[in-house]
Amino acid sequence: MREDPRAAGPASGAAADVEQGQQGQLDRLARLDWQVFGERFWDRQPVLIESVAPAPFDAHEAFETAVATAHRGGPFGVTPYAGFAVGGAPQTDPGDFLPQPRDGSYPGYHQRLVRQLSGEPYSLSLQAFHAFHHPLWARERAFFAGLWARVGQPVPSAFTTLVHGTYEQPLAEALPRQRVATFLFVLGGRQRMRFGAADRGASFTVEADPGDLLYWPSHLSPVAEPYAGWASTGVRVSVVREGRQAASELYDLLHDVTPETLLRPDPDPAGAAPPGEEGLLVPDAEAGTELPAPLERALAHFRAAGARGPLEERVARQSLRHWTAGGFRPVPLPAPRGRFGDDDVVRATERVLWTEAAGRRLFSACGHVAATELPAADLSAVLRVLNSGRPLPVRELTPAARGLLAELTAFRALERLRTRRSLTAPAPGSPGTCTPGTRRCRPGLPHVRCRTA
Repeated sequence: MREDPRAAGPASGAAADVEQGQQGQLDRLARLDWQVFGERFWDRQPVLIESVAPAPFDAHEAFETAVATAHRGGPFGVTPYAGFAVGGAPQTDPGDFLPQPRDGSYPGYHQRLVRQLSGEPYSLSLQAFHAFHHPLWARERAFFAGLWARVGQPVPSAFTTLVHGTYEQPLAEALPRQRVATFLFVLGGRQRMRFGAADRGASFTVEADPGDLLYWPSHLSPVAEPYAGWASTGVRVSVVREGRQAASELYDLLHDVTPETLLRPDPDPAGAAPPGEEGLLVPDAEAGTELPAPLERALAHFRAAGARGPLEERVARQSLRHWTAGGFRPVPLPAPRGRFGDDDVVRATERVLWTEAAGRRLFSACGHVAATELPAADLSAVLRVLNSGRPLPVRELTPAARGLLAELTAFRALERLRTRRSLTAPAPGSPGTCTPGTRRCRPGLPHVRCRTA
């Protein structure tokens, strides 16, 4: 990090822990310690952590994600969470100005746009960035888990936004009257941010290099200052600190926000109108007391959703999604379900939660939820083994328990270790094996069958 020449005052301390502007200051840390961060900086003052390791984002993954998200066609041919501007003017049809696989990287993308735009300034922003690449999402969630452990996991999802270009357009990731705390991780180029820009005499600037993480609390709103002709790339993670919106939380309760639903305009919870039927119109005074068909469908939808059983299950599902998503929703779409044979051995890579609601047993990992027919005692026994980190032989499980494993594989919460045949045969009578002449297997697990030696 280097100080802007317009900011007066030398860095103080032999280790240069604090850099001061004319009437402001910014602490600079050589390493990230979430406990120190939570006690000294969270909701208090900005700080820059240099060369963060392990990094919350990888430049190659971030470019792959940008290509994937920029070309998921929305209702008007452009993804609704992608923004592109040229010379400060938003483009409703950016054409091939969005990242392409042939660009190879953000520097390659920048070089192409310099040629196409004849050096005119541009900016790209991609919101809900984490929802389209599972390794990127998992890396981000693991990074911020240390912070949530100290300050609490946010109820509304944190916003993840990629910003790239020769200048930054204003981001509208927060709703009106909301204030967000922001982390800016620099992937490439250099990010220069001015704090207190409304009063130039009291303002100071900060420059963040690739690998640096800059944080500012919700009461501050720094302004990006671009370098003419030079592109920078960063990821912003914004956490709502003030102004939680009850309407958005109700929407979240009643509607599944996924990467696919992000591609569509705000959905009608009651469903689209049948072909040939008119949309929602205000009825005339002479139309009688009957509601228009769209309102009748919406009312029926909310009555059904508000019934005790469905609502109880819905609340349970959303709660499980919240706790296993790690503060970053929507989560990437699930992978294909797994298939296992008798010789497979598996182990959990994510903690699995479960609960019972409206007579159904629900389990969750990585922000996904499914139901199982396993009895509560059997479900608890299987998850006890998985959550302990111990290997679990598939041969010992019933079809319903194997179905549970198939779902967890789709959630990316399970890994296949090796086949049972490749394992060294344990001594007779050892834990988890059958003893000759008896019918004892691992206690507490829903077995397919007991075997004798």
